[in-house]
Amino acid sequence: MKTALVLFSAVSFLVYGVGCFASDYLRQEFRRYRLADQRRLVGSLQCAAALALLAGLSLPSLGQAAAGGLALMMLVALAVRLRIRDSVPQMLPALGYLGLNAYLCAAGF
Repeated sequence: MKTALVLFSAVSFLVYGVGCFASDYLRQEFRRYRLADQRRLVGSLQCAAALALLAGLSLPSLGQAAAGGLALMMLVALAVRLRIRDSVPQMLPALGYLGLNAYLCAAGF
């Protein structure tokens, strides 16, 4: 079950990270977040963390660190969404990924 959660999180963050470079929708979203100049950095960090999650299947401490980093990133994402006054439904994905990655970090690989 934990492997499935790792794969789900890794694929999700890899897709979002790549989208930060290729998606017009995400370009607009980062403008809305008032973080347009951080879009590529966020995408790079999410891709790197996704790959580290996958590597964590062989190197558990690396996966645990990546999950902790992604949980922290989602905590910041929630703060950004609060700052721009997003609705609760708009915050739910970040909250869900915060919980998932906090669990993976705390439970280990």
